[in-house]
Amino acid sequence: MQYILGPKADDCVFCIPTDTGQDRQRLILARGPHTFVIMNKFPYNSGHLMVTPYRHTSCLTELTPEEMFEVSNGLAFCTAAMKKAFNPQGINIGLNIGEAAGSGIAAHLHFQMVPRWNGDSSFMAVFSETRVVPELLLSTYDRIKPLFADYPQRGDAAC
Repeated sequence: MQYILGPKADDCVFCIPTDTGQDRQRLILARGPHTFVIMNKFPYNSGHLMVTPYRHTSCLTELTPEEMFEVSNGLAFCTAAMKKAFNPQGINIGLNIGEAAGSGIAAHLHFQMVPRWNGDSSFMAVFSETRVVPELLLSTYDRIKPLFADYPQRGDAAC
């Protein structure tokens, strides 16, 4: 409800500064040469991550081959980290292109990754449209950040 009813920023939340000083507050886990990994501030489940190109673009067909390669490798890297940190029984990976497809921020492409467990939506989502996220965002961030130490850094060779 905080996201739905709260004020919306005028600037794009995925257009991040090059300075890494606010990465923890912004929930940025890793920065690659063409993409970065960020936690969802309003997650469906604990560990909800996004892989996003730096470049402000709204469609998959607009990604360069280098960006597409890094997105794919970033999703694979995050899958391994997610399995290690959360031991999920499944993982949803998706991309919504455009508002009509369900993208909350349609102007800047972002790939969603949500760890899933059998029965994780339970009665809460059915009866009260509520989700239970059992861990504070910064606690999750601090717990999984070390898993991204080997993520190729900006300026390094591609994944």
